[in-house]
Amino acid sequence: MKKILLASALSAVAFSTAHAAPKVYGKVFVTTDYINFESDVMTRLGPNETTDAPTDYDKNALEINSHSSRLGIKGSESISDETEVVYQLEYGFSIDGDKDGFKNRDTYLGLANKRFGELRLGRNSSVLGKVNNVTLTEGYWDNLGDSKLNKENELRALNMLDDSRQNNSIVWFAPQYKELPVALALQYAADESLDNSKNGYGASLMFDKGTGFTAGIAYSKDMDMDDDINLLDPTDTKEKNKVDYGGEVIRATATADLTHYINHPVTLGVMYQQADYDFAGSDKEKGLVVSAKMGLNSLAKPTTVYVQYNKTDNLNGFSNSNSDQVVLGGTYQFKKDITGHAYIGQNSADYVAVGKVNKVNKNGKEKFDRYDVIESDINVFAFGAGLEYKF
Repeated sequence: MKKILLASALSAVAFSTAHAAPKVYGKVFVTTDYINFESDVMTRLGPNETTDAPTDYDKNALEINSHSSRLGIKGSESISDETEVVYQLEYGFSIDGDKDGFKNRDTYLGLANKRFGELRLGRNSSVLGKVNNVTLTEGYWDNLGDSKLNKENELRALNMLDDSRQNNSIVWFAPQYKELPVALALQYAADESLDNSKNGYGASLMFDKGTGFTAGIAYSKDMDMDDDINLLDPTDTKEKNKVDYGGEVIRATATADLTHYINHPVTLGVMYQQADYDFAGSDKEKGLVVSAKMGLNSLAKPTTVYVQYNKTDNLNGFSNSNSDQVVLGGTYQFKKDITGHAYIGQNSADYVAVGKVNKVNKNGKEKFDRYDVIESDINVFAFGAGLEYKF
């Protein structure tokens, strides 16, 4: 028995010396949130007509929520003086029990070379997110990209399109050229469906000279915008027919850390985005985010307060579908790996979507009648607090 244990120990030592040990990391973030949802259908329905969109809906809820909790393994292994293999396996989970199992986040295998840059293959975040250091909201209000209602009877705060994760994708990060303060990334996402007509691509460029000012620009085509929609033609009652669409997104950002210029720990940020949906009848979605963060040096632990305003016009490509959101929040860092969060916010949206209209017959039964453009007035108010632990 002792010989077996000794052999196992020697094998473990030999493996650890031959291969760099991977790093296990993760985050657990849970909050308690009070939320008030209100909605009313603005579309005029005919006699005996109903829709799934909530009418005269007013609900208060106290929720326990998990936000971007994750577990991952990452590392690298040298194969020459200038080249190494890089890898990451990261999975999200819900500690409040609302969702079972693990969901892939960024999972990739690649090569990093000092002269040629880094190449990652797998499931990768869109390069659109490489220029976003503007959004500050956390917890319930970390909702950039929640642009649609998954179900008409499950309301949430709505915002402009956000970056996503891309399956079957390749990302190349350019090497640092001398002392040029820019970071370039290129991405290709393969469409492996039978149609094979929506291969996506994107690029990002970030300027950061270390002087407190940053500026970024990014573009993606048929990556972050890839979805389907019911037919806009209300005369077509074939429920099975849907239109697959893509489109292109361009995003520009800028931040300024004022501590480099004046004696105040304040950081300002602005992001403008335009999304051009390619389904018939769509309008360009225009999004704006403005944020400010200030450190409070008078407290015993690192503390920040922030305010963020989001505005979206033509939400999801529908004209006259707009949303406004303002959030005030703060963080308190108990330790390097333990942070407390608190926030309060309001979101108002004039939401437009293509939905089903049912008709009640003489027997009192509802039957699908047609698709129509449903307009709703949605308001969400929420405040909450929580704890985040990183390891």
